[in-house]
Amino acid sequence: MTAPDSSQTHLHQNSLYAGLDLVSSSVILLDADLLIRHVNPAAEHLFAVSQRQLLGHPLTRLMGESAELSAAIASALHNNWSYTSHNIAVMQHAPLHLDCTVTPIDAGGTRLLLEFRPIEQQLKVAREERLLEQQQANRELIRNLAHEIKNPLGGIRGSAQLLERELSNPELKEYTQVIIKEADRLQDLMQRLLSSHRMMQPALVNVHEILERVRRLIHAEYDGVMVRRDYDTSLPDLTGDREQLIQAILNIARNAAEAMEGKGEIVFRTRAVRQVTLAKRRFRLALELQVIDNGPGIPEAMRDKIFYPLVSGREGGSGLGLTLAQSFVHQHHGTIEVDSYPGRTCFTILLPLNHVSHRSEGTK
Repeated sequence: MTAPDSSQTHLHQNSLYAGLDLVSSSVILLDADLLIRHVNPAAEHLFAVSQRQLLGHPLTRLMGESAELSAAIASALHNNWSYTSHNIAVMQHAPLHLDCTVTPIDAGGTRLLLEFRPIEQQLKVAREERLLEQQQANRELIRNLAHEIKNPLGGIRGSAQLLERELSNPELKEYTQVIIKEADRLQDLMQRLLSSHRMMQPALVNVHEILERVRRLIHAEYDGVMVRRDYDTSLPDLTGDREQLIQAILNIARNAAEAMEGKGEIVFRTRAVRQVTLAKRRFRLALELQVIDNGPGIPEAMRDKIFYPLVSGREGGSGLGLTLAQSFVHQHHGTIEVDSYPGRTCFTILLPLNHVSHRSEGTK
């Protein structure tokens, strides 16, 4: 019997471990001698090391000596049952604090599966989930209120028009015009509240064409604002709704221009980031889009509420611009965050770039 070709063995292992490369969790496989057999991309990203540097080496090369992890491994092997070790410290450029679940398996010479979860990341995910639930509840409440307000608003406007036709005194018609104009303003507000729920119209779009469109609009509206470019021109197209993305970025940029009272600098910055988890899905490649201004910053008391509907930091603001921006970004399976202090406010949008997302259960 001929020995199996090493290239065929390698291909077999690659196919065996292919599913692990699609999950967002950081996974390392060990053989019976506790030597590393496979490191998935999420683990490479977490530990900032390539699989090539680790294959065939003991786990201690990566993790160092950890009594808690060693105990979990020993228990998993002895009882053939999963065990979790909490708060394992790994010294890198900055210390990592991880939870690790050790699961015994028997596949292709692999004996143990180790799944690592950063404690900080778990807290962040839990916080994001709570915020998303709260924001969704807020949006539903506002949407329902908008529906309820639209009908009587139309009646008020119609009655004011009928009343105006019966008035002979031009001075009295000024009052009916106020009613009509304010009704129109409220109607526009209600429409904006409801517009975030319209169906997306996805197509391939170039993010820099979108940014250039927004840049021209900001320059036209605010003479004293300079919009500077910092683009990664190698970025591929993304799948998205062009009008929604323009509106989202325009709302953020307008918000910045108004905060600077029409005088200052805004920077549009684009970069590619790899191995990103967005909305519980793992993406090999994502777009990082930042809108940075040198304005006064967002007051600390408002930072946690900045995306809530009807919350505004300026007099006369509707408080809808950033809410709609967040809604449009979420419809693109992306995230939006803000970091702010006096002299610098940065809105960071992350959007998936590859058209197929990778999830723990496989390819969507």
